[in-house]
Amino acid sequence: MITNSMISPVGLLPNINALQTTKETTPAEATESFATFLKSAIDGVAAQEQNVHKVNDQFLIGEVDENKVIIAATQAELSLSLTAQVRNKVIEAYQEIMRMQM
Repeated sequence: MITNSMISPVGLLPNINALQTTKETTPAEATESFATFLKSAIDGVAAQEQNVHKVNDQFLIGEVDENKVIIAATQAELSLSLTAQVRNKVIEAYQEIMRMQM
């Protein structure tokens, strides 16, 4: 992940290492863990959107330059794009599971 003293990293994905455990988990625990992972990822996208609005407001009153606005907008766009791609993959996986014969 690229970091800069003026730019914070995109924080879309939560710490993946926190999800990996060495013990066996039950299906309910795995489902809860996955749901928590998705919720935190979506919260990260929402935070990016809020950041864009905040930076836009600061730009309008002259506190930041246009480069920060462009960077914030691009980060939010990439976060949303990644979220849409993950959603599409989840839907494809679900459809594939539904096509399986038992």
